Amino acid sequence: MGATGNDRRIDNIEFNVSDIARSRDFYGKAFGWSFTEYGPTYCEFTDGRLTGGLTTGGPIKPGGPLVILYADDLAATQKRIEQAGARIVKPVFEFPGGRRFHFEDPDGYELAVWSAN
Repeated sequence: MGATGNDRRIDNIEFNVSDIARSRDFYGKAFGWSFTEYGPTYCEFTDGRLTGGLTTGGPIKPGGPLVILYADDLAATQKRIEQAGARIVKPVFEFPGGRRFHFEDPDGYELAVWSAN
């Protein structure tokens, strides 16, 4: 982890999950992420800009920092997320600068998606 030129920027996000295959399937379907397997307890993901990990190496701790993803088309992204099995926990709302909604992934993590449009 860590790359030159990324000082003080988010470099990696790691989720403790109960089932790597289920989480990989969810995030692959919902966001088109790609994955690299590093054994039975760790899988790296990338969205093309940021990398992170899915691991079964610790307890699941829903909550904590809110991870917010960006979408050009908020409605289409919400539809994909719901079809992949997420539960919307805060419907789309407006805020200064855009709109967003929150969802819960299969392990109970709350994430958000926002759009400037």
